[in-house]
Amino acid sequence: MIKNVLALLSLFASLQVQAQNIDRADSQEPNGGNAITISISKFDLVDGNSFFDEAQDLEKKGDFNEALTLFGKAAFEYNAVKNYNLYGQAIIKMSNMHYMLGRFTDAEQILLNVALKNYSKLGSRSGLMNTYGLLGKVYLANNKSTQSMWFYTQQGMLAKQLKSNNSYLESILGIVQVKIKKKDFTLALRDLKTAEWFANSVKITQYKGQIRDAREVISNKTTSKTGSK
Repeated sequence: MIKNVLALLSLFASLQVQAQNIDRADSQEPNGGNAITISISKFDLVDGNSFFDEAQDLEKKGDFNEALTLFGKAAFEYNAVKNYNLYGQAIIKMSNMHYMLGRFTDAEQILLNVALKNYSKLGSRSGLMNTYGLLGKVYLANNKSTQSMWFYTQQGMLAKQLKSNNSYLESILGIVQVKIKKKDFTLALRDLKTAEWFANSVKITQYKGQIRDAREVISNKTTSKTGSK
């Protein structure tokens, strides 16, 4: 167990260094022997894809610890070939594995210190939008309602700009969960109605279950509150 923890700490430290190296990557001149560099890059990319695919299989089986290790290896390989889009995907997966393992602070740190920096460097607004949403979820799970609300709001603002209806709806539903946790049931219900109206207006049906569940939670909380008076 101690070895695993030390290995993950070492891996996270290396990812922070890699994130810093993104800033320098564009300014570095290529070394001599381009054929050798290209050959190594191809192998690194293949290794990265192999690690990533294996990690996804482990994730589906619920083996989040092993999946985390392999997503980390994939991130290392993608960074080596400067494929920062795939690198970002692997980083997000690492954060998700920490989340599934209940390590919310670790998930938060990877998103804040590595993922946001990566997508900012790339100028990827969709990457930033998705990371904001994940940070909202992580902060909510870690009982940091103020931070959660802020990041869900940022997600919604970018979703509007990018005309991403699903992400916009997810941001509203995230804010609903924050307000439920804060026991602001009246405001939560108002936002939930907004989410339901928006989902119907753009004909999105996949969030019906979440909307129904949130409404039931609000109803149960308000009913029990009334009954206790």
